[in-house]
Amino acid sequence: MQSFRHFLPTLVLATALLLAWQIYCTLAQVSPLVLPAPTQVLRALFIERARIGPHALSTIWVATLGFSTSVTFAFAASVALHFSPWLQRGLMPLLVASQTIPLVALAPLMILWFGFGLLPKVLLVILVTFFPILVSLLSGYGQVPQAYLDLLSSMRAGKMAIFRRATLPMARASFFAGLRISATYAIVATIFAEYAGSRQGLGIYILTAKNSFRADLVLAAVVVSAVLTLLLLAVIRLTEKLTSKGPAGGKRHAAH
Repeated sequence: MQSFRHFLPTLVLATALLLAWQIYCTLAQVSPLVLPAPTQVLRALFIERARIGPHALSTIWVATLGFSTSVTFAFAASVALHFSPWLQRGLMPLLVASQTIPLVALAPLMILWFGFGLLPKVLLVILVTFFPILVSLLSGYGQVPQAYLDLLSSMRAGKMAIFRRATLPMARASFFAGLRISATYAIVATIFAEYAGSRQGLGIYILTAKNSFRADLVLAAVVVSAVLTLLLLAVIRLTEKLTSKGPAGGKRHAAH
């Protein structure tokens, strides 16, 4: 019940926007080629479900594979940078600069360098989602109270013991915040890669629908991509709850 109340304002606002969109298209008699009504988009989605389903599965597979690989690399890199301030000072500006490259330029280059297979799409997802996770982890590592560090040092704990008992638990909240941010980029990055060049996926489906002047099919694919993103966020939220130790779980663990 509490969860429903939490999402109630969002549901009300979304419903109001959809109703306004539907009323406008009906009263203004807007051409479906320009702006199809929500009912027309849902109808197209239902009719095309057999075609759009495999494309959606392809997209979510690539996004999940790239995202999970990105999380692994980001965690390993965060540990290396945490224990090497010199490496962090030298590498962080380069990582920041990498984020200035637009997807619209990066996606075709990945296809050009690595072909039309799985690799370029996974690499693009990694490049897009890696940085927010890395930054969130490094930020979380810096939130350990000095008293905790002094206490563990007085007990002759080594660097790895301090990291495992205090630093890592304290970074939990920041880590999941970074995951949620990166998850919203994962599906978009995959679609961009597919749009630039692919044999299957929502990106190529959108491109085909656009070339056929089917705005309803384009918006139907957009709806599917939004649903996939929400599912990915729901999985992250569920994982966060299942691994939670309570409101002060990380602090209790660190204090021990």
